[in-house]
Amino acid sequence: MQVFHTESKIIITCNKRLSTYLQREVEALGFEPVRVFPTGVELKGTVTDTIPLNLNLRCASQILYSLKTFTARDPKELYDELVTIEWEKLIDFTGYFSVSSNVNNEHILTPLFANVKVKDAIVDRIKSIKGIRPDSGPEVNKALVHLYWQDDRAEIFLDTSGETLAKHSYRKIPGKAPMLEALAASTIMATKWDMKSTFINPMCGSGTLAIEAALLATDKHPGLFRMNYGFMHVLGYDETVFFAERRALKDKAKKETGFKIIATDISEDAVDIARKNAKTAGVEHLIDFAVCDFEDTEVPEATGVVMFNPEYGERLGVHTKLEITYKRMGDFLKKKCLGYNGYVFTGNPDLAKKIGLKAARKIEFYNGKLDCRLFEYELYQGSKREPKEEN
Repeated sequence: MQVFHTESKIIITCNKRLSTYLQREVEALGFEPVRVFPTGVELKGTVTDTIPLNLNLRCASQILYSLKTFTARDPKELYDELVTIEWEKLIDFTGYFSVSSNVNNEHILTPLFANVKVKDAIVDRIKSIKGIRPDSGPEVNKALVHLYWQDDRAEIFLDTSGETLAKHSYRKIPGKAPMLEALAASTIMATKWDMKSTFINPMCGSGTLAIEAALLATDKHPGLFRMNYGFMHVLGYDETVFFAERRALKDKAKKETGFKIIATDISEDAVDIARKNAKTAGVEHLIDFAVCDFEDTEVPEATGVVMFNPEYGERLGVHTKLEITYKRMGDFLKKKCLGYNGYVFTGNPDLAKKIGLKAARKIEFYNGKLDCRLFEYELYQGSKREPKEEN
């Protein structure tokens, strides 16, 4: 099973509503998607192809390489099919592996039972050939196997990622209610920002939006912050491919930008956390941090994007304090940000109405399980309408 050189189905998963931005990234790397669906992108490739995908993608969660698709009506049929796979050519018999699954089968009450059947098949196969069984457990820092089993259709994958790619590994201090890095990158990609003009992030919290903006602008990818992936623990792995890809990432990353990225928060602790996270990401020198009320945020006389990710409280029952905050945000955008494109990311449509501006677009996202919108506001200098010609 020369999986590093044999093409098969590759599924790149992402959080719901991020696949549009994931597709854009995949195509930019020169891959042609076979299928795009709400939680991912499918393409054809080898495990070697998953190396640049793992290192480059900002919007992805896991990258799965298909080993076999088969029919399994019950756990016995599942085991019987899995034990025929040449696991001894994939997993080191002195090593360690873990199993994850997405299961919807009438015979399975808990995914943990399905995971055990997968583990048993792998261990029994390797032990019958090598005489020694590999260790297995919940840790995801070694070899990983993923089972997709819906009704009587099953598919078994190598998870080439391991820890989720949705976390970009630079955020050592999360702060209060942080936005997932993959979501932050996707929301920025959804804006009209050209990555060459001013980016302003009032109410920055732990700094994720500002940091992701700096990483996008400098072409720095998540693979620069991480040294362990699932593909590294598959037999046949050639580390020279990984290090060549990582060197290419380093070489193309820019050190400076010709514009301002500004991040402010009224909390001194939040700004301190944001600054530390930016330092870990290597972009602290690119972001102007300040402790202030968002209304006092510096807005240069230029063009660009102003992006808010405020608190949005409970879905039902709008809080008076947040109503005032949202109204003040609208006033700030109207009065201080003319010439910019304004964006507010929120999961509370009632609060969004308090902004007092008409949204040019309402872009759909999820934050966890919460239905959210990124509201876009075109902040024209003067009137949008052209004056009528006089007779």
